[in-house]
Amino acid sequence: MEKYFEINEKGHNIRCKLYFGKIPDIKKVVVFCHGFAGHKDNKSAQRFAEKTVSKHKDTAIVTFNWPCHGDDVKKKLLMDDCTEYLTLVLEYVKKQFHTEDIYAYGTSFGGYMILKYIIEHKNPFKRIALRCPAITMHEAMTKTIMKDADFEKLEKGKPCSVGFDRKVDMNLQFLKDLESFDVRTHDYLDQAYDICILHGAKDEVIPFEESKKFADDNLIEFYPFETADHRFSNLTDMDLATKIILEFFNLQHS
Repeated sequence: MEKYFEINEKGHNIRCKLYFGKIPDIKKVVVFCHGFAGHKDNKSAQRFAEKTVSKHKDTAIVTFNWPCHGDDVKKKLLMDDCTEYLTLVLEYVKKQFHTEDIYAYGTSFGGYMILKYIIEHKNPFKRIALRCPAITMHEAMTKTIMKDADFEKLEKGKPCSVGFDRKVDMNLQFLKDLESFDVRTHDYLDQAYDICILHGAKDEVIPFEESKKFADDNLIEFYPFETADHRFSNLTDMDLATKIILEFFNLQHS
């Protein structure tokens, strides 16, 4: 089953989606964090949720829009708001479902935010799966996603919309915040046992080599996918990723 809901706390309106079997049966929750310019209704989250809920009746999946993404009502993309959204979603999950068994699945920018979050806050997750995490988020934004014309607009104080199928308004402060937090400069050895990374060798946005080096440096379990691109658009790759992640989460024994 699917259910839309909103979290209205501290002046924020976070639009979320819940995948579940039966509400009273929920004992574990996977928080799915989508990538830049994505949204809560993305197909990879839905596919993962359907396969998870069908096998694990006590597990629900929560997705949500980052600020300024999807049908979110924010007008300016701010890093502090991104962090606050994730905090409020976690607080909601704990209170609503009376559980501390919370897992994270982050893709691209969502993976970056999870890695940032567990450095700056106490790690709230039992286990974390990252698919093509944006290890080089600032470089990806400034060298791959954004164009010269976008920088010209920002320098003139004008907004610019960047992204892929969908667009998000960019601002200089957000770029500075991305530059100020480089996940590669932080130590994740203490959390390594509870993190796995899956990355496509044909990723056109985040360099495969950077992700592998980050995993190796931090002793994080790494799964290479020789044919996968950034989005894991091949369904065979996506389904194998789901299988690996569910096995890593070990939901049936938690």
